[in-house]
Amino acid sequence: MAATSFKTQNDTFRKLLGNGLTYRVPRFQRDYSWTEAEWDDLWQDLLGTMTSGGETSHYMGYLVLQSTDDKTFEVIDGQQRLTTLSLIVLASLRGLQRLIEQGVDAEQNGQRLAQLRQTYVGYLDPVTLVTRSKLTLNRNNDRYYQTYLVPLAQRLPQHGFKASERALRSAFEWFERKVEDHIKSVELANRGRALAQLVDSMSDKLFFTVITVSDELNAYKVFETLNARGVRLSATDLLKNYLFSVLHRSEEHEAELRALEDQWESLLSRLGAESLPDFLRNHWNSRHPSARQTELFKVIRSRVTTRAQVFELLREMDVDVETYVALTQPETPGWSAPWRELVSTLRMFSVRQPFPLLMAARRSLGDEAFEVVLRSCVIISLRYNVIGGLHTSDQERAYHAAALGLATGKLQDARGTLEVLRSVYVSDAQFEAAFADRSLRTAAARNRKLVRYLLSELEHHVSGTRPDKDDPSISVEHILPEHPTVGWEEFASEQLDDFVHRLGNMALLASSPNRDLGNAAFAVKRDAYAKSAWALTARLASDFQEWTPQSIDRRQKQLAKIATAVWRIDQLS
Repeated sequence: MAATSFKTQNDTFRKLLGNGLTYRVPRFQRDYSWTEAEWDDLWQDLLGTMTSGGETSHYMGYLVLQSTDDKTFEVIDGQQRLTTLSLIVLASLRGLQRLIEQGVDAEQNGQRLAQLRQTYVGYLDPVTLVTRSKLTLNRNNDRYYQTYLVPLAQRLPQHGFKASERALRSAFEWFERKVEDHIKSVELANRGRALAQLVDSMSDKLFFTVITVSDELNAYKVFETLNARGVRLSATDLLKNYLFSVLHRSEEHEAELRALEDQWESLLSRLGAESLPDFLRNHWNSRHPSARQTELFKVIRSRVTTRAQVFELLREMDVDVETYVALTQPETPGWSAPWRELVSTLRMFSVRQPFPLLMAARRSLGDEAFEVVLRSCVIISLRYNVIGGLHTSDQERAYHAAALGLATGKLQDARGTLEVLRSVYVSDAQFEAAFADRSLRTAAARNRKLVRYLLSELEHHVSGTRPDKDDPSISVEHILPEHPTVGWEEFASEQLDDFVHRLGNMALLASSPNRDLGNAAFAVKRDAYAKSAWALTARLASDFQEWTPQSIDRRQKQLAKIATAVWRIDQLS
């Protein structure tokens, strides 16, 4: 991103709203959705700045704004926080209004009410009582906000409103009660001053990191750079705003907006809003020339410009979302048990590079051919990523070429698809050499699971029995113990860390004997290994009289030779 495309500064709430600037939540931005949990967190943070020994200020996070004139700003990220802070101000103004109605210091409280309203809420026309508001909400929330909350309506209607409008009312009433509790210990005559002090303290002690961008493209790049949960949600909102704006430019009918809203909400309910940017990139790259995550919004904005293209994009996303959910959440029902097991293995590998290809394959191939491609992706990932540790850029290009071939019809079967992947299928010789040297530190849960998987698959190839890699009664035995004592003098102290984590130093063993063996010498352990039901473990007793660095090298080379047969694609070997 060019250095001049955005600016960053820290601003207090007072500086944001107290300087004549106006803020507008984009028309199709996400509705107000905060609940009591978030309200209470914010309220406690605010109180923490007002107590003796508390925070002198409180950081409210990022606020991403878009403006071309530095006077009117669109709130690209942060609308939930800004809206809630405005509700605290309005709840405080309601408290002042009630004091005035009770005749408590009416003149001075009237001045306070007018000044605070003008500073933080907006100018109230004395004739129409219509406020020229500093904050405008989205199309679903602004009418309720401006009609009932900003004017401090005596009675807030409850029925016939959207859930987000009811959330606004509930938030306002919740903060009304909190504000009232906050000042109830203050003498009645001084409560107006206390309310004004509450707003002033909030305005001066709450501050944001404000990022101001000039257009949506820069905003999307900011979201991808920050990559935090809140801004990931806002990246989703940004795309939604653009798609809805295409309909808006085309003078959309309300029915079309509702249809688009329904499709969008259906997608999010299946995905979760946080996952949408990742899904969208995989979806797009399964059908189109590859786009990087940071450039995706720009690409879509240039390619999706008409109402028909908006609905086509949504329909295509709807087709692919089931596959994406199955790939990212293999525990969900829908796919067969063998498919879920393969996808679970990819997740264990922490590999997502094949997703565009797998989405294209699911659309284009029959079940049998799809399973061939899915299984091949697992094998390639094991050779290339898990054992080889190779750079993924070449791999991503190969997967994308195969996906595009399926999407365009140039590839029509599993065999042709695998040929495109030949360049990222690690050769037997290279794979065997890498496997023979691989170490995995089993202190990490992912690595423990990976070692169990590797040993289980190797055992299945040798004996026909596949130990359950998820069975808690089976553990990973380190032949050279992780903390050796007597009987391991063959290993110099500086060698221990290198050899203990080698795959050749590990075996599957029932948990009970493993606990009993502990740090025993190899001569003692051999007897337990000989009794094991698993061939690879039993061979430790028959093939090795002692356990030395050379023994670990020899055994790992044996396992590596077997591995080339286990994780193998005959067509590519």
